[in-house]
Amino acid sequence: MGGPARIGSSVQALKRSSLTGPGNWDNIRFMLIKEAYKIIISLSNPDKMPGYAYGLPAWECKTGGKLVKVPGSVCFGCYAMKGNYTRFPEIKKSQYKRLKSLQHPDWVQAMTTVINSERVSKLKVFRWHDAGDVQNLAHLLKIFEVCRLTPTVQHWMPTREAWVKPYLKDCPKNLIVRLSMTMVDQPAAGTWDNTSTVVTSGATCPAPSQGGKCQDCRNCWTRSIKNISYGKH
Repeated sequence: MGGPARIGSSVQALKRSSLTGPGNWDNIRFMLIKEAYKIIISLSNPDKMPGYAYGLPAWECKTGGKLVKVPGSVCFGCYAMKGNYTRFPEIKKSQYKRLKSLQHPDWVQAMTTVINSERVSKLKVFRWHDAGDVQNLAHLLKIFEVCRLTPTVQHWMPTREAWVKPYLKDCPKNLIVRLSMTMVDQPAAGTWDNTSTVVTSGATCPAPSQGGKCQDCRNCWTRSIKNISYGKH
């Protein structure tokens, strides 16, 4: 992805490119929520979560798409490639529509409008990618901008895309990006500020003892919590 010396110029170049929608980041106009949903398609509303989320097709994960074939990896037997995700064809269809919508020149504004709406913002937290992962640098920068424009909401984005690390210097304060370790029982990467792991014992995520729900826990969204360990399903 290029060294640190190229980060600044890469970021500025992408902000000017058609991929990120020329002019849209600096000239946000009023948008109706109904209009915004036509662009972003929908949000997901996981039963476990205390807020809304945004999901993409797990079949399009860059790193995860390789790990899903590796026994012992956290992606092997991926939950987002089975169960309701495949039982109900409309879920997968919506995910692919969302993926396509990333190229819309008003995607940043539309996501900002929806997340700032009372229905979403009152919950105070938002998760990026309950399924799927960040696709490329243009996508990452768009997420950064949405978070900057939704300052009353705390965002959390787990990712297996380690290439994002050099760009975290541009990460908004209300977004926590956690590197998800690739193998079950793999120690957390000490060079990252925030991580998550999957373990066969000693999990710190309380959800399994709370009916599979976060309830009052917000550790995944809390920067001072360096690592979250989830129990292997």
